[in-house]
Amino acid sequence: MLYRILHTVLPPALRAIWRPTIEGVDHVPLTGGVLLASNHLSFADSVVIPSVAPRDVVFLAKSDYFTGTGVRGALQRAWFEGLGMIPVDRDDSRAAIESLGTALEVLRAGKAFGVYPEGTRSRDGRLYRGRTGVAQLALQSGAPIVPVGLVGTEKLQPVGSNRPRLAKVTVRFGEPLEVAGRYDGVAPGRARREITDEVMRRIAGLTGQEVVPSYNPRS
Repeated sequence: MLYRILHTVLPPALRAIWRPTIEGVDHVPLTGGVLLASNHLSFADSVVIPSVAPRDVVFLAKSDYFTGTGVRGALQRAWFEGLGMIPVDRDDSRAAIESLGTALEVLRAGKAFGVYPEGTRSRDGRLYRGRTGVAQLALQSGAPIVPVGLVGTEKLQPVGSNRPRLAKVTVRFGEPLEVAGRYDGVAPGRARREITDEVMRRIAGLTGQEVVPSYNPRS
């Protein structure tokens, strides 16, 4: 119930406040499982994308956001649960593996799942090498990958800030990348790497970010 209320009220309210520029929204399939693979500049990204996407989007979120105490903790937990986010312990390797299973369930249920191939926020605004989980999910589920380019969200909530601000934001949805059947006979590791690199090239084309050939250090 809370999820439906928030998703009915929040997106139009946030769009009215932030007034983002939205491009390529017609590239997002309206039905069926789909991965929205985005660059990651701000804590606010997981609110911005669901606010402008033409359908509900599920994201994973740090389990810390669901374990707070007192009134503030309860409100924070309700907020994240209401947005449809799923908690994951980033410091537990077993939990991280299980989270991929959760993502597959979301995709196989015909829903949209949001993922940040960089793994964590870019603190310097550059685009880091993608981790291959996005490709693994696409290969296992058969879901297409829609690259998403975010521009300006780092100004909505700068690193170290706990309050959102007004800023000019642009969200660009690229053409879907279909992987089903394209990598039959290709070694799994090679397929995952090639798909992920293609996704990151498409994201870079949407954002114009400087590309870094190394992984983003975890923050």
